[in-house]
Amino acid sequence: QVQLVESGGGLVQPGGSLRLSCVVSGSIFSTYAMGWYRQAPGKQRELVAAITSGGSPNSADSVKGRFTISRDNAKNTVYLQMNSLKPEDTAVYYCNAVIREVVSTTPRWQWGQGTQVTVSS
Repeated sequence: QVQLVESGGGLVQPGGSLRLSCVVSGSIFSTYAMGWYRQAPGKQRELVAAITSGGSPNSADSVKGRFTISRDNAKNTVYLQMNSLKPEDTAVYYCNAVIREVVSTTPRWQWGQGTQVTVSS
């Protein structure tokens, strides 16, 4: 069974930093694009940042210059470094990956369970 497990969320003051991690585990043949999404109360889930298997990143305009996505393919892990956090960054952050399991020939999306990030003084 494939799992994506996030960690690193919590409460931080405005202007502070957090680093989220997401580890992909299970019978994985390959991991392709990975990304982070977030969902604030009463809002739709939105893409925060994504990174290709080759390491090319992309991020939403709202977080450019503050958030950095990276990955360690050897560890099947994706990171989100969040700096200069604002109250409007408060949300549940979800990890996402396109994976191909050992028992399948078809890649598919896989989501993590989410981790809460709260930015408040």
